[in-house]
Amino acid sequence: MNINHTRKQLERAKEYLSTEDFDKSEELCHSLCTELNSYPNITDNKEMLIIKGNVLLCLGTCHYKKMDFTVACSVYSQALDVFLLLGEKYLIARSLANIGMTHHYNNNYALGLDFTLKALKLFVELQEMESVARCQSLIARTYWVLADLSNALEYFEKALAIFHQLDNLNQIANVIGDIGLIYQDLKMYDKALEYYNKAFVLYYEIKDKSNEARIKSNIGAVYHNLEIHDTALRYLNESLSMFEELSLENNAIDVLESLGIVYQTVGNFAQAHVYMYRALGISERIHDRAKIATLNGSIGRLLLESEYSVHDITTAEVYLKKSIELNELLGRKQMVYEYLEVLSELYSKTQEWQKAYECQKRFHNVYMQVQSEEAIKQAQMLEHRRKIEESERDRQLKIARHEVTVNLLHKTLPPSIAERLMNGENNIADKFDNVTILFADIVGFTPLSARTTPKRMVELLNNLFTRFDKLTFQYKVERIKTIGDAYMVVAGAPEPCEDHAIRMMDFAFAMNKAMSDFCQEVDEKIQIRIGVNSGTAIGAVVGETKFSYDFWSDAVNTASRMESHGAPGKIHVSDDFKNAIIRTEDVLLRQSIYFIERGEINIKGKGMMNTYFLEKADV
Repeated sequence: MNINHTRKQLERAKEYLSTEDFDKSEELCHSLCTELNSYPNITDNKEMLIIKGNVLLCLGTCHYKKMDFTVACSVYSQALDVFLLLGEKYLIARSLANIGMTHHYNNNYALGLDFTLKALKLFVELQEMESVARCQSLIARTYWVLADLSNALEYFEKALAIFHQLDNLNQIANVIGDIGLIYQDLKMYDKALEYYNKAFVLYYEIKDKSNEARIKSNIGAVYHNLEIHDTALRYLNESLSMFEELSLENNAIDVLESLGIVYQTVGNFAQAHVYMYRALGISERIHDRAKIATLNGSIGRLLLESEYSVHDITTAEVYLKKSIELNELLGRKQMVYEYLEVLSELYSKTQEWQKAYECQKRFHNVYMQVQSEEAIKQAQMLEHRRKIEESERDRQLKIARHEVTVNLLHKTLPPSIAERLMNGENNIADKFDNVTILFADIVGFTPLSARTTPKRMVELLNNLFTRFDKLTFQYKVERIKTIGDAYMVVAGAPEPCEDHAIRMMDFAFAMNKAMSDFCQEVDEKIQIRIGVNSGTAIGAVVGETKFSYDFWSDAVNTASRMESHGAPGKIHVSDDFKNAIIRTEDVLLRQSIYFIERGEINIKGKGMMNTYFLEKADV
């Protein structure tokens, strides 16, 4: 046996599967299975066993797509046995997930849930996040069918979070649409429409016409629930047109059924008949027993409408009896008793009293069972709604709290540093080779505070620092901290930039001007002393519960000394800052500035240094 040839044949079978040529795919898979089973000592050949397992997965999917769920389960189980023999965890998980999905769509919900939860556990262990989310979605759908809506929503939310992380728009839209169905079941129609519209926008963006049509059908059903029949018919007809354009008649069963029900509600029985018969024809062709059961009952009821010209009691009886028989097989008790009641009324009209009595007796027995189950379900539903509403309130509160936290962090820290913290980064510390640091201090603040009330002092300081803060945004520099009346700013960090010295120069001039304007407005005679230096610095977040972002280095210390050895109303700068400005000659030419030499002065902790006062030339 040529292993490469076998692999190519398997790829061909998968291609047939992807193009929905299920018969060709199935035929090729059977041929490969026969070939592989004839291979001597295949259990000793890992490569061959993996190919065999994958052929069985492909064959199982052929049967699943053809809705032959019993055979699909059997074949998937054979694949599982192969992968269990090999100990291939990922392929074991895939097989379990496929078996779970097949049981789910074959109405074996408890069994399906069991297999899917096992698959989920393995996918979590393997960190296969997309598969994790797909399993969570299927688990949610199972809980939904079982009327455990709280668990359904919980699993949908988990899946949605992962699909958002993976940026999988198609799956995000699918889950959002499914959540809409839950809210529709809960009769929370506003929420249902909200989620359906979100899903519709996403499907429109990714050009998924089939799902656009499906969501329009769901929206139409909600408007029917709200008894807004014109709008319901508009959405349903648009949905049907889209399915017909896409040649997806099999997908249109629900739309056709909904159109039939709405037209019957508004008294257009002929149109209702057309759509219900079309839906029934498709359901019979694809062997969808649940839909066949529902539509037989709907058509039986329609034929009993006294105002309908095709009113036919005999034919109605045939349809109703078939619906009751199929619904009993499917275990759908509520539909059984509903149609038994209709059939009982039919026999009363035809004066077949014995048949009417038998139907009424059966109706009563099933009705009492359903009422008991319904009471439990209603209590559960109310509890689900309460939990959902509580969960929604908690979610909104968490969002509000998160927004407050984000806003506070952004006010306390530079935005890029705040984001890094929120993304879970710890011990943030960065070295910046080229920054410019400015320190400013208010001259005359202490005497002013002695003769001013604390409230007035805080108002004045807030007023002044708010002006400075606005200038930091204007000149793209970062305020690091304030200590009393002192103010520290850096340019070139945490976002590096080439023109850090120029930015700080412009900011310093604007700061002096803002101080002058402030003094005129509040009628106070105070000044600001500014010191500036350029160089290397370390920027880091300090603290675990109360964060602050600060800078350390010899360059930072020098900037602080420039301020303390400066003069009121002056911008005192170092040689390093002057050189940083001079290096940017193209910018300097646009600035009318000059440096006034102070000569060598003794700077505390630094020794003798050349420093300058930065001035604007008179224009």
